[in-house]
Amino acid sequence: MNLRKKLFKHKRPYDLARSDDAFVNAARENAIFHIKNNEKYAKICEIDGFSPDDIKSIDDIYRIPPIPTLYYKRNEIFTMPDSRFQVHTTSSGTSGKRSQIRFDFGALLNDVRMVLHVASHHKLLSPIPVNYIILGYKATKKNQMATAKTALLSTFYAPALSRKYAIKEKEDGFEVDFDGIIRALSRCARSHFPTRFMAFPAYTLFMLKEMQKMGLKLKLRKGSKFLLGGGWKQFISESVDKQELYDLIEEYLGIEEKDCVELFGAVEHPVLYCDCKNHHFHVPVYSRVLARDVKTLTPLGFGEVGIANFITPMMKSMPLISIMTDDLCVIRDGKNCGCGVESPYFEILGRVGVADIKTCAAGAGEIMKGAVL
Repeated sequence: MNLRKKLFKHKRPYDLARSDDAFVNAARENAIFHIKNNEKYAKICEIDGFSPDDIKSIDDIYRIPPIPTLYYKRNEIFTMPDSRFQVHTTSSGTSGKRSQIRFDFGALLNDVRMVLHVASHHKLLSPIPVNYIILGYKATKKNQMATAKTALLSTFYAPALSRKYAIKEKEDGFEVDFDGIIRALSRCARSHFPTRFMAFPAYTLFMLKEMQKMGLKLKLRKGSKFLLGGGWKQFISESVDKQELYDLIEEYLGIEEKDCVELFGAVEHPVLYCDCKNHHFHVPVYSRVLARDVKTLTPLGFGEVGIANFITPMMKSMPLISIMTDDLCVIRDGKNCGCGVESPYFEILGRVGVADIKTCAAGAGEIMKGAVL
């Protein structure tokens, strides 16, 4: 059996102990494939002194060279020819550069398996039809952003009666239609079916503030859920504490905190992270997450703050096996969470600046040097 397929067929998404061997084998197989078929990636591994033979146990996965997401924003690094690509997505481009990500067919199948297992565990799958409110972008031929496609895919967790998007695409860009969303919400409140949101935190806050100004409070049907995804990005100065956001959602929409679910992901690392009832992102069997020292990239222990390193053998189209974001994080022992899931969980604390990202790359022994061919 294909080793990555074996890993992604695990139906218990947080049973890490039983998946360690499958993860190690799939990671080794994935690294061998990319080194053999991708000259740029082979050069990166050569500079870093890495060989797939170095991965003998789960404790060795840190040896896989972590590539900063900034590298993907500035370079194209594909392992397969265009004819093998099934789906194309991009990052949001808020920093001015966009990562161009391509999915192979096997990766798509594994992604579907993973999403079904994780969504089922978190009780997001339902046969009951719902009205969807998407406080984000609509996926179109022109708009290939991963956030838009993720929002669309999230509307298949339950049958869709309707889909209403907050951000409208115009010839000269985008505009936010909060008036239209609030009208749609009023209709949803009269519906006999639940409402589900897929939303950026910032647009959620802005919509709730509009309702606050109008003195409008709604009570959506039982079974309604609020799915939050993405960060505050350019609205970071207006960000609020999560608890404040959950309280506002309950006050103005009637959706309790237990029905508010936060999702996390990155276009360069297409693994679904879904928070538990205590709002912690536990690591699923399909990935491993490390916090690395900002200067040396040495893996850190529980409770130590470092730069986030996400590892998964999902993709063959591109070497995305180990990516390093510009997020600062801390890894914690899942046994201390109290939700019943014992896999480690991570907390995203904020972002580092470009200068810090360069420091991280330098601390890795300049593994990117000479990698752009």
